[in-house]
Amino acid sequence: MAGKRITNPAGSTNSYRGDVLRVLGALKVATADQIQRIGAPHLTFRHADKETPSKQKQARTASHTGALSDMRKHGLSENGGSTETGDSLRNLTTKGLEAASYELRRPAGEMGSTARGAGSSGASHPMAVNETVIAMLRPKPNMAKLADDLPHVQAAAQAAVDSPDGIGTIASYWTEVPLPATGTWNAPGKGGAQADLVLTAPQDQVPLLFIEVDNCHETAEELAAKLEKYARFFKRKMKDTDGKERPMWRTRWTAPETWSGDRTHPPVLLVFNRIGERNPNRTVPRLMGLTRHLWEGEQQKAGHHRYDGRIPIIATGLKNLTEHGPAGPVFLRFGRDHKEPLWQAIGNPRREAADARAREETARAQEEYQAKVRRAAQEQAAKKAAEREARRPVCAGCGAKFTDERWEAAQAMDWGTPKDSHPQLCDGCKQRASAAAAGPAVGSRDRQEPVRAEAGQHEFRRNTRRPVCTQCGAEFTDERWRATERVGWGTTQEPRPTLCGDCDQRHETDWEQTWPGATRQEPEQDQAVPEQKATGWLSRLRR
Repeated sequence: MAGKRITNPAGSTNSYRGDVLRVLGALKVATADQIQRIGAPHLTFRHADKETPSKQKQARTASHTGALSDMRKHGLSENGGSTETGDSLRNLTTKGLEAASYELRRPAGEMGSTARGAGSSGASHPMAVNETVIAMLRPKPNMAKLADDLPHVQAAAQAAVDSPDGIGTIASYWTEVPLPATGTWNAPGKGGAQADLVLTAPQDQVPLLFIEVDNCHETAEELAAKLEKYARFFKRKMKDTDGKERPMWRTRWTAPETWSGDRTHPPVLLVFNRIGERNPNRTVPRLMGLTRHLWEGEQQKAGHHRYDGRIPIIATGLKNLTEHGPAGPVFLRFGRDHKEPLWQAIGNPRREAADARAREETARAQEEYQAKVRRAAQEQAAKKAAEREARRPVCAGCGAKFTDERWEAAQAMDWGTPKDSHPQLCDGCKQRASAAAAGPAVGSRDRQEPVRAEAGQHEFRRNTRRPVCTQCGAEFTDERWRATERVGWGTTQEPRPTLCGDCDQRHETDWEQTWPGATRQEPEQDQAVPEQKATGWLSRLRR
């Protein structure tokens, strides 16, 4: 502990010194009161029970005052004069800006100047810029650090926590940023502007916002000239690292190509701090007329405006901004007749609504078209089904319609010929017809003789189906069937194998009656084979 006291005589901690580096690194110059309100807002509620406002301020800023004292000893900060109310102004040295670049995670080359001498005239403008940052931030107290405090202190802090949120963190804000119309970022030329504040908070739907703070000392013409410089800067293009030409501001900051569907330039917010002699209620209308060509959009048939290539210019008062924050309806966009929250003022709600309606109408039209297509497909399918049903075959036997399976089987072809034996009958009738045709051949066991591969001298080859007489149509008896199918050497061939026994007998009787006394010559069963005369050398061998 003694070692820490020697290093930091004021007893500051790393946490409070970090607050000082982050706040002064972003704002360049500030009071201990502003540093405390941004870096440790819970202290505001812890010391609210002091007797007077001065004692309250002294108590809640003591920790950061000690941190500033220790940092001044180490050459990181210095006193920069005082405000018109007597508060001491603090700023960082070059060494302090280098340390702050690590806290803010910014390149040291983008930290800006040390703001030395800013308090020589009271620093009224830097103080207004700081108050604008606090109003936009709306720092919320850490309730964990107030766990041991009195209930009324916790209740007041909880009310602040429950109020509408602000935008970004202290690292989201940049002050005194050059916007070169000529020259480079590090060496701006003439004709450019310098933004009081640049806000980058894409996590809060504000990817890029330029802020100008006016203490009501400037005329409408002076403000219009500054906005013209903004327009020149926004239009300036240069080659990026990939060799492609882009707007210069896109080489440093990231923002979407469109905002609410419009290809606009980044928005500019004018914050009027009414301490000068100018009345913003008269300055703003005059400024609108002078800058109409910069912000006026094109009227669309859907009732909204298109702001491609225009600058959204918004105006508000510091008092209203401090009271309501960015979520309050205190922002007036040039060209509109009502105040809105910042997000609506930056965007184009009417176009968003029109685009949403167009998407709904497109989706509805697509749904109706798809429904129409489905109905047409259903009707076509029903028509095809009806036509197919009309073509469905009817059984020639019972009159019943074919099933899909029977219809397909009946239409099957094999080498151009029907494969089905009864294509005009349904399954039931086909089975009955097949059974009726095969019934007599399988009626008795003695008729079911196997087909033999070879037959003897007095045996016969049985057909798979009993023969039928070609004259009378009667089925052959077993004896007639066996007689007509005898095979083998030495067997007598039946002269009329297609006739049954009765028809064969009648045919024999009819022949005798027609040719009485005539004799028929039956073919000789064993005819002598004439001996062939041998010739040549074979005949000599036989001798």
